Amino acid sequence: MAVPIRNYRIAAIPGDGIGMEVVDAALRVVQAAAEVSGKYRIEITNFPWGTAYYKKTGAFLPTDFQNTLKQYDAVLFGAVGYPDVPDHLSLWGLLLKMRGPMQLYANVRPIKCLTKPRLADVSPSDLDWLLIRENSEGEYAGHGGRSHMGEGWEVATETSIFTRHGITRIMRFAFQAARERPRKHLTVVTKSNAQRHGLVLWDKIAAEVAADFPDVTWDKELVDAMTMRMVTKPQSIDTIVGTNLHIDILSDLAASLAGSIGIAASANLDPTRKNPSIFEPMHRSAFDIMGKGIANPIGAVWAAADMLSWIGEKDSGAAVMAAVERVCKAGKVTRDMGGSLNTKEGGEAICRELLEKK
Repeated sequence: MAVPIRNYRIAAIPGDGIGMEVVDAALRVVQAAAEVSGKYRIEITNFPWGTAYYKKTGAFLPTDFQNTLKQYDAVLFGAVGYPDVPDHLSLWGLLLKMRGPMQLYANVRPIKCLTKPRLADVSPSDLDWLLIRENSEGEYAGHGGRSHMGEGWEVATETSIFTRHGITRIMRFAFQAARERPRKHLTVVTKSNAQRHGLVLWDKIAAEVAADFPDVTWDKELVDAMTMRMVTKPQSIDTIVGTNLHIDILSDLAASLAGSIGIAASANLDPTRKNPSIFEPMHRSAFDIMGKGIANPIGAVWAAADMLSWIGEKDSGAAVMAAVERVCKAGKVTRDMGGSLNTKEGGEAICRELLEKK
């Protein structure tokens, strides 16, 4: 008896800058992966949301965006940012506006060295990490304000929010993720020596949750010390969990150590699956190289591979990553990784690797 073909609906939001170029390359890879599998189909709908949309309509997203996206199995996002629009407007108007209401509280950023590490005495195997970021509160909760604007005594406040609920759910997610990795080790990043309220609670809940995972070893590191450990003792690291701000910063360092931020992927997950999760490359909109065809598509392709795994096609996700590793090993990459391919060619090289293994 023939097995019915599975059908998935993917919402594509290329956003700004090079987002349009890398999402296009990644979607070609997704369709190639579906062709190779033969067991499912992907229907893609493109949404023009972003800064160009904002300039036309006065909003980065339509008011009913959440209901619209709930009709899809997942979202592939590109980048956000425009040179003539303040970054805090575009980020809060687009990406953060989706993350919060959709409760995409677990931000997962895998790091793997696909070429040569930045540090001469580091082995590629030392840079196989999983960074987990609390994605719904903390330093990016959006609480605060400004008063007496323009006066010499102008005041601005930025209030971090740490809740027992929010900390507990990301800690449980992180310990579970660490449990599923071979080393079963988690590092909890904090700054509780200076931030004596929210991050003391963070430490307390980490210890409470750890009791439910006796098979996972764990340690605690202050965020400033963690930057040094990532450089000097990368082999001591496996899975990392930290606050919204801390992992946002540490993941850029991690990607750079592994070779290029252009290869790094990010998944904004709703582990309850009540809302579709959003997958994106870690890099920014990079308007300085927009339209030049030199953007690295691997970050978006890696995000697409994680997306395939998340919706249930783990074999395809693994096949895409295996193809990415083969093209990197063969030097079929963009200039930022020492190759000569343009964005489109980089994506096509990955598609060929997939199709040749069919």
